[in-house]
Amino acid sequence: MNKTELVEKVSKASKLTKKDVHSVVDGFLKAIEGSMKKGEKVTIVGFGTFGTVQRKARTGRNPKTGKEIRIAAKTAPKFSPGKALRESVNSKVAKKK
Repeated sequence: MNKTELVEKVSKASKLTKKDVHSVVDGFLKAIEGSMKKGEKVTIVGFGTFGTVQRKARTGRNPKTGKEIRIAAKTAPKFSPGKALRESVNSKVAKKK
């Protein structure tokens, strides 16, 4: 599902206009991004936690040439699903098998 499809589904479920839902989704995503940039966690109970993790600098290899390269340290986004989301997804996977 992409952002447009998400807006359509939320619009149908909430009976709000697509324009209003698009504004809400954009605001939601910007709020999460802003908090993560500050190093804060965003927890949505039952869904999950958005946060960041520090990656140390390391040495890697260029797969094409095999030459060693230096990979710089960075801050990476991280998402940890909540218990309710994990159980919901796992129950659907188990039913398909």
